Amino acid sequence: MGASKSDFFTDKQNELASLFKALSHPARVAIIEYLLTVDTCICGDIVNELPLAQPTVSQHLKELKNAGIIKGSIEGTAICYCINENTLKKIESYFSIINTKLKNKCC
Repeated sequence: MGASKSDFFTDKQNELASLFKALSHPARVAIIEYLLTVDTCICGDIVNELPLAQPTVSQHLKELKNAGIIKGSIEGTAICYCINENTLKKIESYFSIINTKLKNKCC
């Protein structure tokens, strides 16, 4: 069996691509924006804020969690979600490097 195309890229490039893929849906962006306004929340809180059904919100939360963008802890019968600051620091660092390099170029 042949190599996967992702094998041709570095681990860091594949990781960043996975993060950006997880953020490439407007509902997920809205979830992140909502989580930034609160300390933590449960799925039901997000369902009340977005025009989406609970199963749809749960699926988007799953994608964000699998990518490491959010984390969840079990509190009773609910999962309490919050932003994973370590992952956001990776994204911030990536764009900081781009910004620095752009400032030093002219075209």
